[in-house]
Amino acid sequence: MNFPLLVARRYLFAKRSTNAINIITGISVFGIAIGTAALLLVLSVFNGFEDLLSGLFGHFNPQIKVTPAKGKTFTPDSVTLARLRNLPGVLLVSETLEEIAFFEYQGSQDFGVLKGVDDLFARVNNIDSTIREGSYKLRAGDRNGAVLGAGMRNKLSVNTENAVEAMTIYMPTEEQKGVMDKPFKTRYVYPTGAFSIQQDFDNQYILTNLEFMRDILDAPPGMVSALEIRCRPGESVSAVKKQIGAVLGEGFTIKDEYEQNEAFFKIMRLEKWMGFAITSLILVLMAFNTIGALWMIVLDKQKDISILKSMGATDRVVHRIFLFEGLLLTMLGMGIGLTLAVLLYAAQKTWGLITIPQGFLVESYPIALRIVDFVPVVATVIGIGLLAALLPAQRAVRVPAFLREE
Repeated sequence: MNFPLLVARRYLFAKRSTNAINIITGISVFGIAIGTAALLLVLSVFNGFEDLLSGLFGHFNPQIKVTPAKGKTFTPDSVTLARLRNLPGVLLVSETLEEIAFFEYQGSQDFGVLKGVDDLFARVNNIDSTIREGSYKLRAGDRNGAVLGAGMRNKLSVNTENAVEAMTIYMPTEEQKGVMDKPFKTRYVYPTGAFSIQQDFDNQYILTNLEFMRDILDAPPGMVSALEIRCRPGESVSAVKKQIGAVLGEGFTIKDEYEQNEAFFKIMRLEKWMGFAITSLILVLMAFNTIGALWMIVLDKQKDISILKSMGATDRVVHRIFLFEGLLLTMLGMGIGLTLAVLLYAAQKTWGLITIPQGFLVESYPIALRIVDFVPVVATVIGIGLLAALLPAQRAVRVPAFLREE
């Protein structure tokens, strides 16, 4: 075994001349353990929220979304649609068309986004599973239905159980032939339900059927704002994106789930690593306990250091002994901390120890432990531990080979 490591290991578990050194060492190990557990749990909580919101976005945004690179709409030909639907990685292709509109219901008014969807839309993203009031019906006989986001439902004070009262939609007209012509086209829909996904969607969107949407926009048959695609289970989304790009060619923007909400996820990851950095600073403060513990061990082992030097140990060997001592102390605390973090993770996942106030989508804090998060945690803790060992190691080097007897 490496000689400095062997000596450092013996010093770690050796008896001290005073009990105070043992107490200081124990506090140091405890501080490192708490800091390590905090680092891993902070990352796990942010992972949990990221997974939760990704799942929520998936109830509205598709796995792959195709939009025109220029303009707001396009008209795919039937041959192209058939080729897309026959791709080996594609399960469903839904056609959607959306536009900003003005809504009125029993005196309440507000702007929002009216989105016309076809019958496959709910199968692409399972949005019907997010219905909180009424039902997911976009057409009932000859009547056009509308499913509102929970925020729009509240702003317009819509009663989804009232089958008689219609909601008025005002859509701006592109051309006005005369001064007396109305600037808006007026249509009516009957609210049938309300969905709750995420605030950005809930406060903006109202869904209706695609035919009604094309009618109110005077759109030609086949015109869409986007093609929303669901991949077959087990298929790589990136591979399917390449297949779609090969079929469509240039002039289209093809985005996966992350790219559709790229700004949001970038902010989430920034917050995640900012939280990690702040927790690391707390660990740095705890590392002063490690410095104190190692310093006391150096003072306690001055006689041993002097004997080692008189026997031929170089300053480099002595320096490495106490660097290893700091590393062993750090690894002991880190091991305890990682074990504690995993146990707390399992408890939160199983029993939901820390709850969230009522009104949120989940009852307890979401948490997700990822193997890759162990890498930055271990690297940070070991790095801080080695830095904390530098000053005590330098102090050990200055111990002379021959000590005067007091």
